[in-house]
Amino acid sequence: MKKEFKPSRWLDSVNCAIDGILWTARTQRHMRWHFLAAVGVLLTAVLLRISALEFALLALAVTLVLVAELLNTALEVVVDLVSPEFHKLAQCAKDVAAGAVLVSAVGAVVIAYLALSHRLLHGMEAAIGHLGQPPEGEASVVSALTVIILVVLFKGRLGRGTPLHGGMPSGHAAVAFSIATSIALAQVAPILLLLTFGMATMVSQSRLLMRIHSLAEVAAGALLGIGVTLVIHFIFA
Repeated sequence: MKKEFKPSRWLDSVNCAIDGILWTARTQRHMRWHFLAAVGVLLTAVLLRISALEFALLALAVTLVLVAELLNTALEVVVDLVSPEFHKLAQCAKDVAAGAVLVSAVGAVVIAYLALSHRLLHGMEAAIGHLGQPPEGEASVVSALTVIILVVLFKGRLGRGTPLHGGMPSGHAAVAFSIATSIALAQVAPILLLLTFGMATMVSQSRLLMRIHSLAEVAAGALLGIGVTLVIHFIFA
């Protein structure tokens, strides 16, 4: 006689759902980090007394990340059950599900930045004036995200390397020079400007020393990061 897995009462369904959440939190390290981050972000939002709309958007973003992680865990369990041996399609299914979690997490970070940055940086405006200017901060975040998206699109189109290893252009160089350009546009002291671009150059050089990228791929990444960041800052200005 087959055992009935489907709960017959609404309360039993709720208990099963709670068991699923608890099991995920108990067995998945990433889920525990997501819960801790969610608590920290929401408590910060309450302490900073953000608006109701900002809090609603922040809570929605946090919820989407948790839901994505739950679905990712469920899919991994099913894939392991159906395909206990390694299979390329099973690996692709897991990677796509993990990608959904990453996309939701990046979106939540962007929303958290937009909702909290003005109040978090408000106390620094007197000491460091340029850090408190919202347009520059928003332009920097948008620039970095745009560069990352373009790198993924280029690598997907050219079919070389992965988003984190090899291929045209170098994602590490692109993001490093995008951040360096944003700092430069914030009119920092010359020594900080030199240190920032020096750090970006060191990141790019490490990709060459490790033979992950060619000089052309690193140069293309650097030009992509600088060019996109200049264009976006010009649009914001």
